[in-house]
Amino acid sequence: MSSGYQVASLQDNATGGDCPAEVRLPPLLPSAMYCDGRGLTAMPAIPPRMKYLYLQNNAITAVPDSSVVNATNLVWLVMHHNQLTSDGVGKKAFAQMQGLERLYLQHNNLTLIPADLPRSLRDLRLNHNSIDKDLDGMANLTVLYLHENALTDIGTSLKGLKSLTLLDVSSNKLNKVPEGLPEHLHQLYMESNAIDSLPEGFLSRFTQLQYVRMAHNQLTDKGIPPNTFNVSGLVELDLSFNKLERIPPVSTALQHLYLQANQIKEFTMGSFCSVVDVTNFSKLRTLRLDGNEISPEDIPSDSTHCLRQASTIEL
Repeated sequence: MSSGYQVASLQDNATGGDCPAEVRLPPLLPSAMYCDGRGLTAMPAIPPRMKYLYLQNNAITAVPDSSVVNATNLVWLVMHHNQLTSDGVGKKAFAQMQGLERLYLQHNNLTLIPADLPRSLRDLRLNHNSIDKDLDGMANLTVLYLHENALTDIGTSLKGLKSLTLLDVSSNKLNKVPEGLPEHLHQLYMESNAIDSLPEGFLSRFTQLQYVRMAHNQLTDKGIPPNTFNVSGLVELDLSFNKLERIPPVSTALQHLYLQANQIKEFTMGSFCSVVDVTNFSKLRTLRLDGNEISPEDIPSDSTHCLRQASTIEL
């Protein structure tokens, strides 16, 4: 939405200070304010009519309550790649924005999730900070990016996120699956943590979940209850770079399974098809088994009856 205007007007006067008027009030988008990449160290003055504020790629360290008193009509606030600290964010700074739907704060220096975020918020991006505390509930939030932080335990704070469809907590310090995961999740990303086991019935209550990624954890066969991944609806499952010795049973509806770089020693066709007939076969299209302890000779010759739709099998 902004690329054409920025190329023409954001190349000059990158010395900091207030955002120049010609950038602040673009004629084609009078409710959008483009101050990205201006070398700003403080929040600029924000006209009350602004709905879209772009402040990414600056050096802003603080959002005092007083700096956003006129920003009550904001719908989008984009502040990734700044130098924001938790001490510099006012306790009521974002609470004043009662219509805010998207808040992008990734790549800053935050150690806490900002307080009193508006309940209107739908898309919250806090990845690449140093956050180590949990989250207060926001019933309307649908997208939450928390990857590349320092989270060790999210507690039960996710229970209040009734509308959440995407949760990314990859590259943190979690040693267990967060409790109270919202039931309407479509995508769950937990790569690069230290999770070694999964709770009983981990996925059974998620009727809309399609993508689960748990690569680069410490999962073992003993840590996975029977039939954990044999659930309908799942499209993609990534368990690569763990410590599995067997292929876990999966639903015949699964389309993409990534198991590379484990310690798998045998090919168990029963993991994909309990019975093989004209109506009961795996819908699997991608199967990655490279980097394990099996070879093409370990695959039974009749596996093609089960994996008849597979277009990619890597060993």
